[in-house]
Amino acid sequence: MHINLPTLLYINSKNHNVPEWEATEAGPFEHWPTGLGFDYFYGFVGGDVDQYHPPLIENTTRILPPATNADGSPYHFNTDLADHAINYIKTQKVLIPEKPFLAYFATGATHSPHQVPQEWIDKYKGKFDMGWDLYREQTFTQQKALGVIPQDAQLTPRPASLPAWDSLTADEQALYARMMEVCAAFTEQTDHEIGRVIDAIEEIGELDNTMIIYIAGDNGSSAEGGIEGLLNEVTYFNGLDESEVISDLSTEQREAVMDGLGGEMYYNHFPSAWAWAMDTPFQWTKQIASHFGGTRNGMAISWPARIKDEENGTTRYQFSHIIDIFPTILEAVGIPAPVQVNGVDQKPIEGTSLVYTFDDAAAPTRHTTQYFEMLGNQGIYDDGWMASAMRGEPWLDQNDDSIDVLHMNWELYNINEDFSQANDLAADNQEKLDEMIKLFYAEASKYNVFPLDDSKTERFDESNRPTITEGRTTFTYPDHFRTRETSAPDMKGKSHTITANVVFNTGDEGVLLTVGGRFGGFGLFIKDEQLVYHYNFAGIERYEIKSTSPLPTGNVTFKAEYITESEEPEAPATVTLYANDTEIGQGRVDKSLPVKFSQDETFDVGFDTGTPVTETYFDEMPFDFNGTLNNVTVDLPEDESNSQTPEITVRNQELRNFITQEVIRQLNIKLSK
Repeated sequence: MHINLPTLLYINSKNHNVPEWEATEAGPFEHWPTGLGFDYFYGFVGGDVDQYHPPLIENTTRILPPATNADGSPYHFNTDLADHAINYIKTQKVLIPEKPFLAYFATGATHSPHQVPQEWIDKYKGKFDMGWDLYREQTFTQQKALGVIPQDAQLTPRPASLPAWDSLTADEQALYARMMEVCAAFTEQTDHEIGRVIDAIEEIGELDNTMIIYIAGDNGSSAEGGIEGLLNEVTYFNGLDESEVISDLSTEQREAVMDGLGGEMYYNHFPSAWAWAMDTPFQWTKQIASHFGGTRNGMAISWPARIKDEENGTTRYQFSHIIDIFPTILEAVGIPAPVQVNGVDQKPIEGTSLVYTFDDAAAPTRHTTQYFEMLGNQGIYDDGWMASAMRGEPWLDQNDDSIDVLHMNWELYNINEDFSQANDLAADNQEKLDEMIKLFYAEASKYNVFPLDDSKTERFDESNRPTITEGRTTFTYPDHFRTRETSAPDMKGKSHTITANVVFNTGDEGVLLTVGGRFGGFGLFIKDEQLVYHYNFAGIERYEIKSTSPLPTGNVTFKAEYITESEEPEAPATVTLYANDTEIGQGRVDKSLPVKFSQDETFDVGFDTGTPVTETYFDEMPFDFNGTLNNVTVDLPEDESNSQTPEITVRNQELRNFITQEVIRQLNIKLSK
């Protein structure tokens, strides 16, 4: 019997599921989309992406983005993704008309950076001048009018640590309103591109019998922008403060920044208070998984041939979770959950199908229990009750060792009567709260949440993870080599030497090696008959060392020696340039990036893909070295090798002793009685 299995299409600007030490061109590829059952993948592997210069991967091959979109317009990643999805779906329909497909179309929007063409931004000029306080009130009123929240829902107040809009200066209001205009434009443009894909499905005559699940959000709205917002999100991931950069802008510079936001020169993100406003009517934001402001996202399901009341847009209020999507798809198409895959026994499906809601908007909730945890923030939902324990506010310093993630202040809410978690009932319901806390520990143990890790910036540090460069001190690369930053030798704050073996003639120019780009990184290149080392400290500071002697020709060894002054974060260093072992220049890097050079740019040899480390060769990108580059070698001293494979950071040592199998077993016994 022939079974016509569906094509699995993964068009995704964010596949953040591959372990860093497996996300290389060498594999293994078992955890990549094509290793997990998808027939085709187009996107990038990582956390967020430059919409104008994405580090694209097709299946498992790293590629450069096209110069334009399919229609000839200036390149933008969102549009490129939609172009690929549409082409793939239509191609399959032409070749095998009866074959079904499953397409996972997950954009990077509106995750930072907020980057979108100017024509979309112009539509929102002045739309957010009222500020986040009034905008939240207006949103709340509109939500009730649309019926997307219950009529008895309450609007929760602004956290005391976020500023009132009226407390800001006129300059601050203008800048922050502009940041929100860009985010709104990015959101609409994303919706437009998704609409193009849906229109394509209608064009091939399959819209009525296609189930579309549209989820909009980023685990609640993102507050990584901090109190002032960000011009360059790389500062956030390095634990740097760029508020002084923004506050020191002249009026002319501020206007130029506002005009440029959303374009390719900025990796921008809006202030945390806008994230709070976008999470109306809930408390808090993304990262705070203890509360719905950090977990709830809007979802719409369309399937005209099956869901008969969708024309009226009936709202469902049953509690559900992202893990419900997989069993929903299985039930909708009539495929049982697999018991074995390739001879490997499968774990039970942990979600609950939502198909039961298709015919009955008032059906009782079937997903009755769900834990939440992130960065030490803890939550548990059970039969209409929610217990929440918040570790800290993302826009404030969370590195407080005095906070005990085992004995935090828990809140209690009756969600059946309090949709937005506005009324904490913990003081009058201690017995119920104790029951919920025990249930959290039981569920967290069942699903391998422990040990709790409440670290933050440390998680982004590649030295805290396994790495394919472990134990090595010498790395030699050919011309036109390109890989992700975390697959290259870790040179951040470490002494190292870069040696390029070239055949050089007077007038030859181009990149020898770069890591990162416009928003953070460094490069070694030749321009205007000088060997240049340029260090970009996340756009806050820049340091450039140039050769002061004529460059020799013929077979030449160019070298940059980076000697750090200490092992402290942001430590300064001395950089010395050599040609055939003769010193030709020296200078200092006063501050070094401690955690990462960039979010999504690459380690390049012989050219600079993505964005330039310095704008001095912007017009010549990718600034391909036009001499003969035989190879480039990076040397780390033996004591600086990438040999760390540390354990996960756990701030509270008591946790190691507390979370034992015996304790969890006892908790489960109590809960089963």
